[in-house]
Amino acid sequence: MTAQVADIGVKSVDAVVVGAGFAGLYALHKLRNLGLRVQVLEAGKGIGGTWFWNRYPGARCDVESLEYSYSFSEDLQQEWNWPERFAAQADILRYINHVADRLDLRRDILTETRVVSAVFDPATDLWTVRTANEGAFRAPFCLMATGNLSLPRVPNFPGLERFQGNWYHTGQWPEEGVDFTGRRVGVIGTGSSGIQMIPVIAEQAKHLFIFQRTANFSVPAVNRPLTPEVERGHKDKYAYWRDEARRTPFGIAGHPPPTRSALDDTPEEREKIYETKWGTGGNISFLYAYKDLLTDKASNETASEFVRNKIRSIVHDPKVAELLLPNDHPIGTKRLPLDIGYFETFNRDNVTLVDVRSDPIVEITEKGLRTGTREFELDDIAFATGFDAMTGALLDIDIHVEEGPTLAEKWAHGPRTYLGLMTAGFPNLFMITGPGSPSVKTNMIASIEQHVDWISDCIDHLRQEGFKRIEADPGAEDAWVEHVNQVADATLYPLANSWYVGANIPGKPRVFMPYIAGLDKYRVICDEVAANHYRGFRLAAS
Repeated sequence: MTAQVADIGVKSVDAVVVGAGFAGLYALHKLRNLGLRVQVLEAGKGIGGTWFWNRYPGARCDVESLEYSYSFSEDLQQEWNWPERFAAQADILRYINHVADRLDLRRDILTETRVVSAVFDPATDLWTVRTANEGAFRAPFCLMATGNLSLPRVPNFPGLERFQGNWYHTGQWPEEGVDFTGRRVGVIGTGSSGIQMIPVIAEQAKHLFIFQRTANFSVPAVNRPLTPEVERGHKDKYAYWRDEARRTPFGIAGHPPPTRSALDDTPEEREKIYETKWGTGGNISFLYAYKDLLTDKASNETASEFVRNKIRSIVHDPKVAELLLPNDHPIGTKRLPLDIGYFETFNRDNVTLVDVRSDPIVEITEKGLRTGTREFELDDIAFATGFDAMTGALLDIDIHVEEGPTLAEKWAHGPRTYLGLMTAGFPNLFMITGPGSPSVKTNMIASIEQHVDWISDCIDHLRQEGFKRIEADPGAEDAWVEHVNQVADATLYPLANSWYVGANIPGKPRVFMPYIAGLDKYRVICDEVAANHYRGFRLAAS
């Protein structure tokens, strides 16, 4: 659905939702069920958020498809059929569009409508949200469903504008796809998207050059078609699996919390367990081999070295294998990718690994790319360089209270929220899976549903009790930020220069952004806050 809004002036609704991915669609559904008039604004020409934009070859989810789906509707759960254990991007996008049609959501969604500002008027307790199309919407409540990985980062390499070939970013991939057959291709970046994309491009390209700055851990997906028997067995017990998932840190069922330390077992026993996990597939499964892989360096090193040995055994050329061995972060402290034949790709004759840590990229040239010592002729460049994660999309919008600082100014030294739901000084502005919440350290849909349910219950409470305004108390916010930091500091996560701390964005404050105590513990905290008259929030009738 495409619409222009320049000629309709300011439209008044009860709530504006920014973003039409999984979070925005569920927010629309929930708020509409409260009887609210809701307007969803989406920058893309189609719905789907992350799964609309990230169409790169090999893109798929690293949470199993039967879990990475909405749980709020039994009909939806039962009627949709997933073809694979780990769903590909195209299948997830088809699912999202099915949900929108099934729930008649499109009539309240404006696509190709990028939000440029959101301004709160304290005199009226209303947000005015303006778009690049010059349309404006006014509402008492504004919900930011902008996503955690939705503002792509293209490195500022000199000379990119002179490049005579084609260049792409994984987060802005052409809808029609790209055929690399017979082409000399350079992929820059070996994070999750690069690891998914590289094996697919290698099968097409005449030659593939992989420019790696940081070696990354990865474990096998062990993806496979979902048989009718497996799907039916899960669907028959969907209520049980969903209930179990809600009681887990990651929002994912089927992985009982481990009880043993990696150091409790002999090397032979550990090897057997890791080998079983490697053959089973999945990153949660692997990191759940032992209870202390993310809290104890010695325990973690046993898992890290197991994977390094796997890389050594898979990659034939010892020099290439050595370059692929991660040695600057404990396994799991960066997002642990799942792969389908990633390390095997480096055994192909048409694949060259280039270490740009020792020989950095100097510039993009008309015909390709130049490092300090070599030049590479390329027909195409694919940037797998990630996103300005968790805060980028929010700070890309001019969000402020009239006569007050912008959100970007408030967060100049790092994001500050209460529960990842609101930030002090910005009334009636809700963030779905904002910084300071479990978000990217969980099954995102589980976190989205928990946040949207809490926000919709809160808005319903405000309306029922005659309150016009809610905002986070600064003291409660300070205490929550300190708590989030304390939890992170008790783990190995801060040891990695990851996008969890904004390390991939030059000049971005180094702050660990997700809350990693677990979605199960976080859910209890949020429920207790609501039950105690929204403790830590200020509610006002005028």
